[in-house]
Amino acid sequence: MSIYPEKYDVIVVGAGHAGCEAALAAARMGCKTLLAAIDLDKIAAMPCSPSIGGMAKGQLVREIDALGGEMARITDQTAIHFRKLNTKKGPAVQSSRTQNDKKRYHMAMKAVVEKTPGLDVKQAMVENLIIENGRVLGVMDQTGYIFEAKAVVLSTGTFLGGLVHIGMKSFKAGRAGEFASYALAAKLKELGFRMGRMKTGTPPRVHRASIDFSAFARQDGDDVREPFSIRSEGFPLPQVASYIGRAGRATIDIVARNLSHSALYGGRITGVSARYCPSFEDKVVKFADRDGHQLILEPEGLDTDEIYVSGLGNSLPMEVQLQVVRSVKGLESAQIMRPAYAIEYDYVEPTQLLPSLETKKISGLFMAGQINGTSGYEEAAAQGLWAGINAASRVQNRPAFILERSRAYMGVMIDDLVTRGTREPYRMFTSRAEYRLMLREDNADLRLMETGHALGLIDADTFKDMRDKQHRIVAEIDRVRGVVVKPDDAVNAYLGEKGSNPIQNGIHLDQLLKRNELDYDAVRVLAPADTAPDPRVARQVEIEIKYEGYIRRQLKEIEQFKSQENMKIPGDFDFTAVHGLSNELREKLGGIRPVSLGQASRIDGMTPAALSVLMVALKVQRQAVRQP
Repeated sequence: MSIYPEKYDVIVVGAGHAGCEAALAAARMGCKTLLAAIDLDKIAAMPCSPSIGGMAKGQLVREIDALGGEMARITDQTAIHFRKLNTKKGPAVQSSRTQNDKKRYHMAMKAVVEKTPGLDVKQAMVENLIIENGRVLGVMDQTGYIFEAKAVVLSTGTFLGGLVHIGMKSFKAGRAGEFASYALAAKLKELGFRMGRMKTGTPPRVHRASIDFSAFARQDGDDVREPFSIRSEGFPLPQVASYIGRAGRATIDIVARNLSHSALYGGRITGVSARYCPSFEDKVVKFADRDGHQLILEPEGLDTDEIYVSGLGNSLPMEVQLQVVRSVKGLESAQIMRPAYAIEYDYVEPTQLLPSLETKKISGLFMAGQINGTSGYEEAAAQGLWAGINAASRVQNRPAFILERSRAYMGVMIDDLVTRGTREPYRMFTSRAEYRLMLREDNADLRLMETGHALGLIDADTFKDMRDKQHRIVAEIDRVRGVVVKPDDAVNAYLGEKGSNPIQNGIHLDQLLKRNELDYDAVRVLAPADTAPDPRVARQVEIEIKYEGYIRRQLKEIEQFKSQENMKIPGDFDFTAVHGLSNELREKLGGIRPVSLGQASRIDGMTPAALSVLMVALKVQRQAVRQP
């Protein structure tokens, strides 16, 4: 057994989307950091859909960017298809999504990781944790070589006890063609972590030349494309189309006849799958009344002929998969380049984590990504950034980095995980965020960049630009509110063109802007500024004025929320001594050990009456401590 001569502040195990963000954050905060990966040729790989963003996920990507993470910039560099989703709905639920060149994404992130000062990258399979007196001191790889560190972040993805299934054939793998990590999974169980099993999967890839695209509806990206990163100038790569089709009754019948040969329905898979992203077998069984299901053909890159068949994920035998694919109109002659498969893997029940993502059991040990029971590149990256910041903060004796639910989607996600846990792969939804009108995709920089700057992850020039933007927004809002529009033929003609009622008397411009049928274009036409604001400023002005009443109401709700969050619960508080709580609640409170009354209120089974009892007990203890 040998020890690497160089000591690290932070070691990150796993170089997926969580691991890259964790390692970059720690290194950029000044920690000597090691990123250990099983295969350096798979850094930031995209084993499932080569896409970033989507509903609620787009918000996470912009929040990562506002805090100084990397995902947004790499996404912009490698995007080949951009769409803004939910544009016909309000700004609270609008999200961006890109299709990306997965090879270029991997290479671009790998280059950033390799060039980051203070960050070492090594190919190594970590199989053991070095623990002493309840504190992590480093890791050991499969050769017995030890790397020492003050903090360790585990971001193991689907590699922890990974098992791939294609029909009745199963083999150990973290992803198809890659080694799985079984020794580390055993170590975590040996340490006493409660663990579970989850399942995910991926659809087949088919050769572009074997597809009849005339049978599919072409879907081009948006003409106007807004980068994810505040620091990006645009999308440098050519934009390509996706294609929408349908798997009909013939496909459904083939799958129905072969369910017993599916790994999922043949009894080989024990892991829990996600309801929101069902396999095609699940669709056939759970939506038996439907005669078809949508498919989307998405290119995997500019320099490859592989086409990702979104919506056709399954765990059927290869010979059945071929029948399934070729039963789809337009895919009658399709050549499968990579088969679909299911994969199940171990995860650690996330209620065993502090809000910093440090484990309660082992000091200095953090976890991020699918090891915490989540699904999705964006959820993983957000956790990686969070864990990396907190690992560095712990090493540097800085306060833990915590964002409340009222400040960020990632705050909602972390709180959900550590407070309620998850019994299926967790995915971010806009519906999970109570204050989603305040947590929009378009204002992530305004919400979070000051925090990123304070952490040392946002440079001074970028921060100054954000401050200037804030000032321009405030100035333009004040200007618009001060303008009175008087009725005349030109004004009412414009309003008529927009389907808006004419005005008979003078009216403040902000009141006009509140009309549903009008947007900031009304300001440009009726009372233009001396210097036209850039589109991002104009968008903020429009939202702040148009949704003023809703925003004011949500701010009041946030103040009430904060009053409970600010009522802290001491780490040694004895929940068993609180009279009036059920035994079940006492057990849950003792296991989760909420850090505040607010977090306690979100524990499953907590009632208003029980919360009142707990509040009284906290006040009594606080008064007793104050008395001499």
